[in-house]
Amino acid sequence: MKKPILFNGREIGAGAPVYFIAEISANHNQSYERAVEVIKAAKAAGADAVKLQTYTADTITIESDKPYFRVGGGTLWDGATLYQLYSEAYTPWEWQPHLKALAESLGLGFLSTPFDATAVEFLEGMGVESYKVASSELVDISLLKCIGATGKPVILSCGMATLAEIDEAIKTLNQAGSENIILLKCTSSYPCPPDEMNLLTIPHMEMTFGLQVGLSDHSMGYFAAVAAVSLGACVVEKHLTLRRSDGGPDSAFSMEPEEFAEMVRASRLVERSLGRVYYGPTPSEKSPVLYRRSLFVCESVAAGELLTEQNVRSIRPGTGMHTRHYTDVIGKFARRRLEKGTPLNWDMVD
Repeated sequence: MKKPILFNGREIGAGAPVYFIAEISANHNQSYERAVEVIKAAKAAGADAVKLQTYTADTITIESDKPYFRVGGGTLWDGATLYQLYSEAYTPWEWQPHLKALAESLGLGFLSTPFDATAVEFLEGMGVESYKVASSELVDISLLKCIGATGKPVILSCGMATLAEIDEAIKTLNQAGSENIILLKCTSSYPCPPDEMNLLTIPHMEMTFGLQVGLSDHSMGYFAAVAAVSLGACVVEKHLTLRRSDGGPDSAFSMEPEEFAEMVRASRLVERSLGRVYYGPTPSEKSPVLYRRSLFVCESVAAGELLTEQNVRSIRPGTGMHTRHYTDVIGKFARRRLEKGTPLNWDMVD
């Protein structure tokens, strides 16, 4: 069994509780006060950490109206240029140290997704303890080297990635200096349809790469998150907003606080239900054992009388001789008088 990873002061994986990350992303709607509200809501909903994204429109793309830079393909953002989208969605960098301090004052872990080397440098100056790599940046080798050089734990989202690309990203991070890596199964579709979640990939990723694996979930509701926990996911990341009706670039596929809280509650019950590999009666099954069958004297028998199918039967409760001995005792004689309702044992058989 893989050892847990120490992440933001918490153990993740191998028997540790699932680590729930509330992704703030663009759900601040360019209001610092709203960002504060979302972080407080994350704490109240049972999140273990909050995550920001550290970029500007200029660090992630260029301002261009050429067809390559225009969003299409049936997304929520069709028609906008990348520059327009990221200008609306980015989190102002001057907020981020204050939001980190707030999160930590509430007992929440804090991490962010850097999208270039300047963002890594900025986050290092903030003293972040860990990093998240977005699915789209999994193939940015220079960025991975920069993040890996910090030597800090990394959560790596694997949306769109092939096995070879994931392997290359892991090796790049390792060689640069990051040894503690958690993979997230992810489908980069917003929102993601259920039949494209492919959650069975989670145990396969764990077996293939020998790393802890979680889920970055863009589907609606919490069914996928709970299913992922049952498959061994050690991290669940979901976008969180105050109210979807408030709008914003990510609101349509984000959870509201009550939904996030219900996801956490349901997942914690699944964790408890998974338990461990165990055979035999549990503490609460001690009494139900009485409802098993065993061998009983069902008609009074005189001393020396033959034990037959009429006076010995397999019935409930399970306090008599094991039923496997039924054919062994039939045809034997009673050693003493046996009253109806007596649990049979070998001392009574001659």
